[in-house]
Amino acid sequence: MRTATLGPAERAEALAAMAERELDVLVVGAGVVGAGTALDAVTRGLGTGLVEARDWASGTSSRSSKLIHGGLRYLEMLDFALVREALKERGLLLERLAPHLVKPVPFLYPLQHKGWERWYAGSGVALYDAMSVSSGHGRGLPIHRHLSRKRALRVAPALKKDALVGALQYYDAQMDDARYVTTLVRTASQYGAHVANRARVVGFLREGERVVGARVRDIDGTSGGGEYEVRARQVVNATGVWTDDTQALIGERGQFHVRASKGIHLVVPKDRIHSSTGLILRTEKSVLFVIPWGRHWIVGTTDTDWDLDKAHPAASSADIDYLLEHVNSVLAVPLTRDDVQGVYAGLRPLLAGESDATSKLSREHTVAHPVPGLVVVAGGKYTTYRVMAKDAVDEAVHALDQRVAECVTEDVPLAGAEGYRALWNARARIAGRTGLHVVRVEHLLNRYGSLTEELLELIARDPSLGDPLSAADDYLRAEVVYAASHEGARHLDDVLTRRTRISIETFDRGTRSARECAELMAPVLGWDKEHIAKEVEHYEKRVEAERESQRQPDDLTADAARLGAPDIAPIQ
Repeated sequence: MRTATLGPAERAEALAAMAERELDVLVVGAGVVGAGTALDAVTRGLGTGLVEARDWASGTSSRSSKLIHGGLRYLEMLDFALVREALKERGLLLERLAPHLVKPVPFLYPLQHKGWERWYAGSGVALYDAMSVSSGHGRGLPIHRHLSRKRALRVAPALKKDALVGALQYYDAQMDDARYVTTLVRTASQYGAHVANRARVVGFLREGERVVGARVRDIDGTSGGGEYEVRARQVVNATGVWTDDTQALIGERGQFHVRASKGIHLVVPKDRIHSSTGLILRTEKSVLFVIPWGRHWIVGTTDTDWDLDKAHPAASSADIDYLLEHVNSVLAVPLTRDDVQGVYAGLRPLLAGESDATSKLSREHTVAHPVPGLVVVAGGKYTTYRVMAKDAVDEAVHALDQRVAECVTEDVPLAGAEGYRALWNARARIAGRTGLHVVRVEHLLNRYGSLTEELLELIARDPSLGDPLSAADDYLRAEVVYAASHEGARHLDDVLTRRTRISIETFDRGTRSARECAELMAPVLGWDKEHIAKEVEHYEKRVEAERESQRQPDDLTADAARLGAPDIAPIQ
């Protein structure tokens, strides 16, 4: 099967194709749920389109804790069904669907009370492991183990000796969330879906009460703009925290309300916390994770109500202090502001409930059919996106006057998964053949899987692309070119923030890499010197606005500071 290429020409062709003939399903929103819905629909044989106002995963789906997990804390809430479902999905992703992108990660849970806490927490983790194995897809992860304080400090020397009396260690999984969504979109395109980012739905097409499609505006400044009428037998609204805004385009909110809960994360260098395992800590409101992330740690998260700008949620100084205070309560050598390389904030789409506390709002998902022709899917969690997508397409299929195949995505590996393990076993030979260090080959395989061969072809044609970026040497120059030519990156921000993680993995937050990356993207996207300068200037202003917001004392002032940098392609 061909590999989907999402370059400028393919984007233009996709928009034209969507306007040319009626689709069976048009999905609005290319976060993980929308991308998963497009893949589900197209692999059932349905004519499918996917449009996204900004970039793939530019909202919630690129700003998560990067975890694929069963939700251990939901066991305490006795939500066994949610945990069982998530554990099955975790196993599928690790073993079959995306072994190149989803990896096991260990966590240490420090015990602070002798006796009862080890029994109580140990019983929960034992049940967690048992439910994982019973799902039929959990044998790939080690089971939990009990540790004495001495053994716990051996695997996590960074902990204060008086911060624990012992510990439990268990396993979950992690991925690069934005890369995962980009791969989902490419997989959907590979099976025949028409996909376009920087394409905003500005209204729905109606025939009486029925929604029969959408008006889609091309808001990418480099492609000439224009507006398209995309007709579809069913439209799926998968816009996450924007669900209510999208529903407003048909003049009604719908059958449920989605609230946004802000979670922020800090990124610190690996050497600031001496540990061979991640950490999970209880706080008065929720849990705090310290997550291994390459040469870094991710520390998060917060859980606070947010009703300000949804596109650019801002982390305030108070948010940062909260995380530092809680993680430092267990660290022998405390972290300071100077240790923080990157900060990012995301919004969880929660279904509104009776409680005002966002941490108590539902993480379940809901699918509704508020008017004929329009399906809405909202809520849920990243790990269970495939189930949400299946439910959304099932609902849409009910209204199609034809027999449609059942969901098959449980057996559809994502692009790059097929052949990944064989290439991983051959990584030393690939390194010898290409002249790249074996560590570089491993980096590529764990980001692109078997699609790595496409990057190696770029390097073979232009050996300079095998060099690392001068100010972000975790990434090769080829990855920037590939992002623009194959992965739908339309702007510099797309590359520095989502195709790579340079924006949070360097102390300069990507400003020193901006010009080099823009010059690499320019030939692919047809940029002249003036446009390169514009992209670099916009990115630098974005970083400065984020830094300024993180110096502000509260959400209101942080939001105002962050909005000081306009979007490169304004959402009109």
